[in-house]
Amino acid sequence: MATPKASKLPDRQASIVSAAGLASDDDAVVLAKLGYKQELRRNFSMVEVFGIAFSIMGLLPSIASTLLYSIPAGPVGMVWGWFLASGFIFVVGLAMADLGSAMPTSGGLYWWTHFFSSPATRNPLSFLVGYSNTLGLVGGLCSIDYGFSLMFLSVIVVARDGDWTPSSGVIYATFLACVLCHGIVASVMSKIMGKLQTVFVVMNLILIAATIIALPIGAKNRHDGHYIFAQTENHTTWPTGWTFMLSWLSPIWTIGAFDSCVHMSEECVNATKAVPAGILMSIGSCWLFGFIIMIVLAATISPDLESVIGSKFGQPMCQIYYDAIGKSGTMGLMSLLFTVQFLMGISILVAASRQTWAFSRDGALPFSTFFRPISKRFGYIPLRAIWGCVFIAAVLGLLSLIAPAAAQALFSLAVAGNNLAWAIPLFARVVWGQKKFEPGPFYTGDRFSVPLAWIAILFLVFGITLSMFPVEGPNPTSKSSFGAKKAPLSSNAAQSMNYTVVINMAVWGGALAYYSIDARKWFTGPKITLAMDDLTEEQQVVIREEGLDVETIEGEDLSTGNDVEKTRKQ
Repeated sequence: MATPKASKLPDRQASIVSAAGLASDDDAVVLAKLGYKQELRRNFSMVEVFGIAFSIMGLLPSIASTLLYSIPAGPVGMVWGWFLASGFIFVVGLAMADLGSAMPTSGGLYWWTHFFSSPATRNPLSFLVGYSNTLGLVGGLCSIDYGFSLMFLSVIVVARDGDWTPSSGVIYATFLACVLCHGIVASVMSKIMGKLQTVFVVMNLILIAATIIALPIGAKNRHDGHYIFAQTENHTTWPTGWTFMLSWLSPIWTIGAFDSCVHMSEECVNATKAVPAGILMSIGSCWLFGFIIMIVLAATISPDLESVIGSKFGQPMCQIYYDAIGKSGTMGLMSLLFTVQFLMGISILVAASRQTWAFSRDGALPFSTFFRPISKRFGYIPLRAIWGCVFIAAVLGLLSLIAPAAAQALFSLAVAGNNLAWAIPLFARVVWGQKKFEPGPFYTGDRFSVPLAWIAILFLVFGITLSMFPVEGPNPTSKSSFGAKKAPLSSNAAQSMNYTVVINMAVWGGALAYYSIDARKWFTGPKITLAMDDLTEEQQVVIREEGLDVETIEGEDLSTGNDVEKTRKQ
């Protein structure tokens, strides 16, 4: 169903679609134009929407988690790889901000795909994007919490001077405890979750400031400008040029949560402006501060990059801290690092649950009717969706007990899965739906909007391809151990393989197979959750002509007003 956008809802209808105490009439009307009833409480300001994206990105913990992508290319890969890739990511943000301002809804990515795609492709593509995005966000939750467990345990390793190595069971137990804690926090602190994002941002900034001050002061040797900006190395078996390109995976992985602003759009005030602002502010902040951090790291890192890559602590960042500020300083900063990593997990669980709830609202997920209800008791949040994400993350995390490569493949969902979910709606807009696009308050303009979208699409496709290459190269020597967002690589070539292509093709192929075999019989795209009386005449005409799906809420068939069980039109 391509829910028609109305130019304006009458004032009478505005008062109907705005549930008392949940949102202003203006925000409720914007959502009603997309066919949805206001069900979540709008308690996120523009700054707090930025905060949730910036918190999920967790700049320094994410850089620490992905240094094994950039260090092999030397300082040039660390510094310029970050700067160039972040610039392209900002272009992706501009393209997404255009859509987020025009049509802000929690399920934005698959909603936009359905709205802009051709009649023959809109249902399967929307279905694919919804699953790729949902599982990509849960994969992100897994990677962040797995990273927390490795960072937390690395402090113990430092305290024991490297004489202890945690087993897979200990790592998973720490991971599971972290996931459960996040579920509790996301459930019981929902009423102040927006305010907490400001606290999380401050914690991130404190960590960044502490690092860029402590490392130059404590480092025994500081490199000159030529080493920082022009020193090229190659610690893989790939050609030097391709090793530099692989260093782009660090910012691609780190600055990958800006779509959380879209998923929170039904809970933020003045969404048409807050969503694009949150997207661009979070990307821009990470671009700038990440560039500064990489310069500081390149200036203070040991010139023996092999020793950093193969650190006995299992964390290159931990080794960099240790070389510069010693054991006590390392334990202090690593403790702050894993604390910020823990906060990242809270924010991404909130965002993932909103996408899961939105997809359930449209009946696309298994057990959608179970995950669909909103908990008024806990502050108008999708409580069941939160714990559904916790359960899936806990189960998927069991892969870390099988082999590091299996865990690595799971976490690749956070890159390739989300990149696909971002690229398809942009592609659908410029290929099929440009004439249907009506700009919101933020718009890059008729001259730049489409070219920017094409640049974004090409970069996202490149990012998907890049994420599928073995980082150490063909016939890897496997001198390193990956922490945080990547599982450790083994010296065994088979275990060092990048299984991204395997798990993502399983997800994408499985979603399309599910659609072809069964879902095509009943999935018609996003549903109308408004009563017919709350729709404009234009919307009602389209619903009647196309036989679009009108959901039943709280026992009332919203298309007829009859009291029935929850149903959907087949």
